[in-house]
Amino acid sequence: MITRMISQSWRRNPRQKLLTVLTVFLAASLLSALMTVSIDIGDKMAREMKSYGANILIEPAEQAAMPALMGDDDNPLAVKSTLDEKDLPAIMGIFWRNNILGFAPLLDGKIQLDGHNVHLIGTFFDQNIPVPDEPEYRTGQKTISPYWQVTGTWPDDTKPELLAGAQLAKQNNWQPGTNLTISGQAVTITGILSSGSDEENAIIAPLKLAQQWLGLEGKVHAAKVSALTVPENELSKKAIQNPDALDAETYDRWYCTAYVSSISHQLEESIPGIVARPIWQVAASEGVIIDKIQWLLVMATLAALLAAAMGVASLMTSIFMERSKEIGLMKALGAHNWMIGLLFYAEAVLSSLIGGLVGCLAGWSIAQFIGWQLFGEPLQFSWIVVPSVLVISIIIAVIGTWFPARRITRLYPVEALYGRS
Repeated sequence: MITRMISQSWRRNPRQKLLTVLTVFLAASLLSALMTVSIDIGDKMAREMKSYGANILIEPAEQAAMPALMGDDDNPLAVKSTLDEKDLPAIMGIFWRNNILGFAPLLDGKIQLDGHNVHLIGTFFDQNIPVPDEPEYRTGQKTISPYWQVTGTWPDDTKPELLAGAQLAKQNNWQPGTNLTISGQAVTITGILSSGSDEENAIIAPLKLAQQWLGLEGKVHAAKVSALTVPENELSKKAIQNPDALDAETYDRWYCTAYVSSISHQLEESIPGIVARPIWQVAASEGVIIDKIQWLLVMATLAALLAAAMGVASLMTSIFMERSKEIGLMKALGAHNWMIGLLFYAEAVLSSLIGGLVGCLAGWSIAQFIGWQLFGEPLQFSWIVVPSVLVISIIIAVIGTWFPARRITRLYPVEALYGRS
């Protein structure tokens, strides 16, 4: 019986039903798009924010400890403490290896150039580092320092080429293509580096060349690591203070979550004699911005749901007013309030399912458009969005129908039939 009544209602009042479907469709499409963006935006934003640079610094344990006791300039061990370059591939052997976007070693020193001391930095630009299961893995400053602006071309790690910092190049009138002689070896400046940091007053050379000039073959002073992480919370803060104080279950939860602190801890386990310190200026800014974006998405979603519920309530009230005589007649024929209410709820749920399904498809398309515009690649579609959107669409329809359904219980048949509702 109720199926026949719903079918007849759709045939007699298609405009009203389509308006209800359209209202739910608009809400469902926006909800679907926002949910898809919200689910995938964490990793996407984290990758985008890697333009801030690396978020973990690896140093020898003694070198990391000494500056806490005396200034870097007065620390006699700061330059002498080194790491073995051969240990660096262990960075890609930790539990969260897939979250490591890249790393680059650093070797600092002074060299003589035209009778002057010049700051030298040895590093990887785009170096092939064979790691387990990935023999073609490449890493270096091109990966972890996208904020480096190079006028000219990047050096080749296998050739006698280097970058000159913008300030140093300006002082010496160097340009891309300038040839220099360092320690009796001819080298070419392929690019001028602008980074807004200390590198602008230095020569940046391939690590092998720097090791040769400084007499530190196979050694590095530090390494920077760029990792995808999740924002820190109370659990990670407790672990930072003392991971040994955590119980086994809490420790496992922290260890198996991609906090910058847990990744740093795993790096210390993988490489002997090092301290892995989060660069908190970078890590904290990433977490704060991602949290704010996600809260913005939540607020926009709630606003969309509220607007949709109000729209459905308005439409259902209008439908109730137009069908008051029909309702009065059903009551006069003995229909109970719950039967009439069930009819309205069933019509609303059917409209919400139709609008929700079509809205999911439209929302997915909107999410892909957002992904291409913001990140240059599509967002991953999660199937959990479909049942979630449908359930929420039904809830919107039920809430929107609740107010007019209450009015049904107060309607007297004689008033409805005589048009006094």
